[in-house]
Order: sequence, then structure tokens, then C-alpha cells
Amino acid sequence: MGILIDAEQAYYGDGGDHGSYQFISLEEIIDSFRAAYVGPGKICEKVMDQDITFFAIRGMQELSYDTLKSVKDWEIEVPATLVMVMPVDYVNYVKLSWSDNAGIEHIIYPTSKTSNPRDITETVRDAGGFTTGGTTTDLTSDESSTTWENYETPSENQNTDYDYDSELYNVNIGQRYGIDPQHAQTNGSFFIDETVGKFHFSSNLSGKTLILKYISDGLVTNGANTALDLGATKIHKFAEEAIYKYMAYGLLSARNDSNPNMIQLLKKERFAEQRKAKLRLSNIKIEELAQIMRGKSKWIKH
Repeated sequence: MGILIDAEQAYYGDGGDHGSYQFISLEEIIDSFRAAYVGPGKICEKVMDQDITFFAIRGMQELSYDTLKSVKDWEIEVPATLVMVMPVDYVNYVKLSWSDNAGIEHIIYPTSKTSNPRDITETVRDAGGFTTGGTTTDLTSDESSTTWENYETPSENQNTDYDYDSELYNVNIGQRYGIDPQHAQTNGSFFIDETVGKFHFSSNLSGKTLILKYISDGLVTNGANTALDLGATKIHKFAEEAIYKYMAYGLLSARNDSNPNMIQLLKKERFAEQRKAKLRLSNIKIEELAQIMRGKSKWIKH
């Protein structure tokens, strides 16, 4: 839909929907697809409206995971429990960091060396077996394992000074040799407990301002949270053709009487349009790229 000149004054006001022109709703996508692709003599000659809506939603989700700028963010203060529940629309994280007093973000790296396993409280026999007595249950969100309790104890990244001339830090001699680069930082660490849907943080992050950037599927529900709101679900116009090709390919590939050659053609066009949308949304500017590349000529000593 083109811009309405009469609506410009309302747009520039305090209550205007600023920046909305770069997006198009999923409802408009469905209507445009039905008008251009569905009907006698067209690519999707006989398809049901429910199928069109389904593949439009699936296309929105798939493009959100890999192509669209659908990153959301949270800012919280890490509580003393060192635990944060995943956002309700969380799919995967992009980056976790904490901000200092100057507003500079420090990246927090995940650790794969710990977890919050199920705690078996029964005594293990000498033979290795144990008796549950019919009372052992799965680990709940309110329980913690011994491994997690040890992880949250203030013990990580405490050695911040490696002065070899001081007797106070003689215990640190040699600790930097052979260190894994992923652990050569003092920003803290975290791991995700997928079972209960929570983030667990190291003890040195307690009280810090945490920033979570994560990926969602881009879908919006109505006020009652009972159904999807296709009018409020927006997709960037740079990816409009990509979702059309995704819908056309999905609709024809789901039928058993489709032309195989047409399916292969739409498959290639789908990948091509998705790649083009990703390049458009990457927002590369020649002047900015040239400024970055000027630093590539500097010698870096290892």
C-alpha cells in the first residue's frame, strides 16, 4: 500500500507509528499472494485458504530465525539467585552481556563444563545400584543439584592480578600457560537449563545489569492471547518477495499432483530470494565498509 499524504501530519506527531512504512503485515502478504498466485491459470490454481495462511505463518517463522532482523532484547539486574527465566517468546539467544557504569557491554560466554542435573538423593549401594522407594521425582524448577550449588558459589574469576613478584599471588604462577582462550576473560559465564527453561549465571555476575538479545518467531497474538494477530505481525518489505516464494513452494510441494519441474524452479527461486533479502537487510554501506577495511592493513603482533 502506498503512503497516504493526508496521514503525514499524524505520523510526525507524538503518537505516530514511526518507522512503520518499512514493514508490511502478514495479513497484507496473504491477500496479495491470493490475488497474484491463486486462481485459474496461475501457479497455485487450486489451494485452500487455510493452507495459504499456514505457509505464510511458517514462512514468517523461518525467515525470522535466519534472515529478518527479529532480535529482541531484555535488560535485567541479575538477582542473588543467579537465575533468569527465559522470555515467553524465546527461541534462541543471540548474545548475553552485562553493562558497566560507562554503558559498555561486556560479552558473557557460555560454559559447557557444568549443568544442573537431576539430583538422586537416595544412597548409592556398593554395587552401584540404589533404591528409589517410589518417591524420587524429576528435578523441578525449585530444586537445585550439588553441581549447580557449587557453580553459584563465589569462586569463578577471582584471580585478577598475576603479579609474580608478590608472595600473595605465588599460587597463580603458571596458571596462564595452556589456558583455553574461551576462558581467558573475567566477564563471567552462564549455561542454559533447557529442562526448566532458565539461564544460570556465575557468581561474579550477581547484581550486574544483564542484557539478553534473543530470537523470536516474529508472530504476534491478539490482546486476549487466544489467536495470532496477522494484522499486527509485520515483515520487512525487503523480504516480501522471499516469503511469497516460500509460500508458493510450500503449497505446491504439499500436493501430490504438482509438476516436479515447477517445484524445483520454485525451490531455487526461494533460496535466491532469501539470499537477496539477507543481503538487503545486512545494510552494508560502501563508506562504512571502506572505513573498516582501512584498519586491515595494520600489522598485528601475536
